[in-house]
Amino acid sequence: WKLRRISRDQSHRVILFRYALMEDSNKRLEWGKRTWKLLSEIRTQSPLIQCITNFVSMDLMANTLLSAGASPAMVHSIQEIPDFTPRVSALCINVGTLSPESLPAMITAAKLCSQLDIPWVLDPVAVSASSFRFDACVQLVILKPTVIRGNASEIIALSSSYESSTSKGADSTHDSMDAVEAAKLLAQKSGSVVAVSGATDIVTDGYQVVGAHNGVAMMQKITATGCSVTALIAAFVAVDKSHAFDAAVSALAVFGVAGELGMKMAKGPASLRMHLIDALYGLDEATLQSHVNITSLC
Repeated sequence: WKLRRISRDQSHRVILFRYALMEDSNKRLEWGKRTWKLLSEIRTQSPLIQCITNFVSMDLMANTLLSAGASPAMVHSIQEIPDFTPRVSALCINVGTLSPESLPAMITAAKLCSQLDIPWVLDPVAVSASSFRFDACVQLVILKPTVIRGNASEIIALSSSYESSTSKGADSTHDSMDAVEAAKLLAQKSGSVVAVSGATDIVTDGYQVVGAHNGVAMMQKITATGCSVTALIAAFVAVDKSHAFDAAVSALAVFGVAGELGMKMAKGPASLRMHLIDALYGLDEATLQSHVNITSLC
C-alpha cells in the first residue's frame, strides 16, 4: 500500500512539473508574440523620440533607435522645447552629464509631456553621486515618468529617501535581483513602471515582477548600452503607452536578443557594438520569438 501511495505521489508531482513547464512555455510564446508586435509597430510608425541625454551616449542611442525603426531627435535647448516637445511620440531624459543649464530643459520637457499625455522615460544615471543630482532626479520623478530605468544601485538609491547609497557612478554595485523590493516600492510611490538592468532585467509596476533573461555580459563593456536601452523603452512605450509595463519588458528583451545575436559574430566590445546594431536592424519574427526569454518572478 505504501509503495502504491509513493508511486501515486511521484506521478502527481511529475504531472504538476510537466504542467508548469507547459504553462511557462505558453507564457514565453505569448511574450514573444507581444514583443514582435510592438517592434513591428515601431517599424511601421517610426515614432519620433526626443532624447535629452548625456554627451557620451548620443551616438549609440540614436543608432539604436534608428535600427529599431524609430526616429531620434537629440533636442536639448530649452528655447526649442515649447515648440518641439509637443510634437514627439515620447521623451527620454538621461541625467548622465547633468548641469544647472540642462536641468531646466529636462524639467520643462517633462512637464509638457505630463500635461499632454506624452509618455516619457527617466534614466537616473548615478543618482546618488551628488546631492544636486539626487535632488534633480527627485524633481523629475515628481513629474511622473511613464518608466524609470536604471541599474540596481540607482534604483535602490532613488527609492530611498536621502540616505547614503553605495552607488558607484553609473556602474552598479548591486545585482538586479537585489533591487526587486526597492523597485516595487519606487513604482508604488511614483506611479511609474520601474525597470532594473542587470544579468536579469527586472520590470515591475509595484506588484507584478517580470524578468527578461536576454543579453550577454560583454554589453557592460560598451559605454551607453544602458542609456540606449532606455531610449528603446521610450520607443516601445510610444507605440503602446497604455501598456507601459509590457512595452518596457519587450524593449529590454529585444535589446538583449540583439546583444546575443551580435555576440555570435563579435571579437570584443567594439565589434559587438557594431553587430548589436546590425542584429537589431535585421531582427525577424522567427528569430525574436525563438530567443525571447521572459518569465514571471512573482
